[in-house]
Amino acid sequence: MTPRILHIGLGNFARAHLVDYTQDAGGWQVTGVSLRSPTVRDGLRAQGYGYGLAIQGRGVKQIDVLDDVLVAPEAPGAVLAQIADANVHIISVSVTEKGYHLTPDNLLDLDDPLIAQDLAGEGPQTVIGFLARGLAVRETPVTVMSCDNRANNGDVLKAAVVTFAAEARLDMRKVQARFPNSMVDRITPATTDVLRAETGDPMVVPTEPFREWVIEDHFAGPRPDWPDVVFTKHVAPHEMRKLRMLNGAHSMLAYAGTLAGHEFVHDAMADATLRAQTRALMGEAARTLSPEMQQIAPAYVDALTARFDNPHMGHSLRQIAMDGTQKLPYRIIDSLRALGGDAPALVAGVRAWIGFCRAEVAAGRKLQDPKAEIIMDIVTSGGSDEQLLALIGAQNLAGVILE
Repeated sequence: MTPRILHIGLGNFARAHLVDYTQDAGGWQVTGVSLRSPTVRDGLRAQGYGYGLAIQGRGVKQIDVLDDVLVAPEAPGAVLAQIADANVHIISVSVTEKGYHLTPDNLLDLDDPLIAQDLAGEGPQTVIGFLARGLAVRETPVTVMSCDNRANNGDVLKAAVVTFAAEARLDMRKVQARFPNSMVDRITPATTDVLRAETGDPMVVPTEPFREWVIEDHFAGPRPDWPDVVFTKHVAPHEMRKLRMLNGAHSMLAYAGTLAGHEFVHDAMADATLRAQTRALMGEAARTLSPEMQQIAPAYVDALTARFDNPHMGHSLRQIAMDGTQKLPYRIIDSLRALGGDAPALVAGVRAWIGFCRAEVAAGRKLQDPKAEIIMDIVTSGGSDEQLLALIGAQNLAGVILE
């Protein structure tokens, strides 16, 4: 029987990253899970679960390792059964930052309405609820692997599942699960109608040639022979490099670039002021990294600049700007705090987020953020920038950011 990966959160990134790596490895299949909408399932099922990966400059690569996609709201029992299935050796997750339902301290938010409903036995609806309830009845070892842009993503996911299980009084004594940390990287924009028409594939996914994956060597059982993946005992240095330099710069560009009237990353990079600020932010973030990562930082800055300059990616600034309250704490605020506030470009990034929030509310546009209603209330009631900073855990840096 072909070993399988169960992947929860089958968006464009997962299909350009984990699924692509698994295609190259061979010998494994991937079953996807959508936690919300049937749209991806319906589109993929109509074409036998295969799709094209449009790799910029290289053409379209056919991906055919997906064997099924489950829609959790339609069949929660089927998802739980897959989590417990002994032929599923890896359960991977890419649900974005907000999908973890955490507090600013990275703990499971027991007051979150969806978590509360899952604890009451009304679901599951969340990835945390599904994992806890599915693992509780599983009888064989399994690796649960976060593929999201979170610091210590495996540790954070494990802690959330353990907390949920304790609150739900689930018996986890026989659970044999490991939660490796990982760092993932591949710029993957939203699919456009133009690309769909060009390829004749409604489910095509655009991406760049570059890809990177660093995984903690902490698996509970077999894994695919993924090419070019780095397995290491210490993911954190790589994770910090990517989160603080790439993602931090992306976030700054998203807010400052949108305020300046730009639409895409490459447009913002053509703005001399923003280009200089982007490279400066990368340099500031590099100062917070390990000595090993600092040595490669100058070359990494140049490589990131070239990737950001790519005019063929069409990476929307507004796509990156989503969920800022979930992203900024470890993309920008952690670096700023580590430097004691002595980082003008990082400060400018936070100010750009504040300006973006205020401009969006003033224009009557709905923010794409879990705390959108709170932000809107602060802005419309004449609230302070300090109140906005509190939403990203940066109120103690107000003196530096707002001076």
